[in-house]
Amino acid sequence: MSDIVEFTNLSIITEEGEWKTGSLQIHNGKITKLSHQLIGGADQVIDGKGKQYTLLPGFIDVHIHGANGFDVMDATFDGLQGIARQLPKEGTTSFLATTMTQSSDAISKAVTNVGQYMESKLADGEAEVLGIHLEGPFISKNKVGAQPIKHVMEPSVEKFSHWQEQSQGHIRLITLAPEESGAMELIKYVSSQGVTASIGHSDADLSVVNEAVEHGAKHVTHLFNQMRGLHHREPGVVGAALLNEKLMVEMIVDRIHVHKDAIKLAYQHTKTDRTILITDAMRAKCLADGVYDLGGQDVEVKNGEARLEDGTLAGSILTLAEAARNMKEDQELNYEELAAITSANAAKQLGVFHRKGSIKEGKDADLVMLNEHGEVMVTVCKGTIAFDSREVSS
Repeated sequence: MSDIVEFTNLSIITEEGEWKTGSLQIHNGKITKLSHQLIGGADQVIDGKGKQYTLLPGFIDVHIHGANGFDVMDATFDGLQGIARQLPKEGTTSFLATTMTQSSDAISKAVTNVGQYMESKLADGEAEVLGIHLEGPFISKNKVGAQPIKHVMEPSVEKFSHWQEQSQGHIRLITLAPEESGAMELIKYVSSQGVTASIGHSDADLSVVNEAVEHGAKHVTHLFNQMRGLHHREPGVVGAALLNEKLMVEMIVDRIHVHKDAIKLAYQHTKTDRTILITDAMRAKCLADGVYDLGGQDVEVKNGEARLEDGTLAGSILTLAEAARNMKEDQELNYEELAAITSANAAKQLGVFHRKGSIKEGKDADLVMLNEHGEVMVTVCKGTIAFDSREVSS
């Protein structure tokens, strides 16, 4: 039997709304009790009295390539575990292991590794891998960004099915360019299999994006970045993302990838219901400035930016806690809105909202406690305290 842990005297962002003060107990990996008063009987108490602590559902990152020197494309258990152990420090309790455009063999090794990792017995106190985000290789050569152009492939149901089999069915989201030959067939197929089709690295026009939505696409990968932009005679992927209410939209809010006023413009359309904050982070996250590998390419990290030699942005070193703080400050959001765009929307998109994405009795005890500055104080992954930056009272 695991210990009973109680959080008390703090604000709680529950599924029904914010409790200005309350208590929450967790036991055996689940949220067992919520109350406006002290519950009592716990083995360990985390008391927010005299503090300005807020308890939110743990963050979910649906687009992350690496952190702390590790990358999903390393295709090793140690690599995935290294990422999973690092993420609770930024409040992230679950994520999609994200691949990139590489050779068919390299992608096979990466997805096979993730599948085997997910099927193995995982250690407590780590962020949970919810599946795979297959970013590429079915993208536009006109919008590759930091994805190696030599490995771009034509969309193929056969190729996707092969990788899905190798992953033991764990590919949950795929980024592709709908204008490419075979893409509509692939979108229709993956959608029928319960996999989220996302439009990204795409030069499609508005009509093609809307056609993709009719075939089942329901997600947009890192809005504004590496896609046809908004033009008054051709609204492009960006225009479609803002206008089509069937699309959930990722945003990298690091104040580098997208200007804060462009985020404001987008958020006025996507609002709380259609926005998902992501990091798109690479292996250099949490490490010092220097040169790091990304898919066989050198990436220089300097002054908070990760760029290829030609200046192209190559992912980020952003944390979700930083993204949340930036969004809260720049767009004047409250914690209920932040809980939606850092957790609930991702959980709903991935079909796991019945167990993650909000604070409710019976759900997984995935939690993040923030101080008044939005800094992560405590992170709980399925009932285990995975990160604690304060002295715990008991």
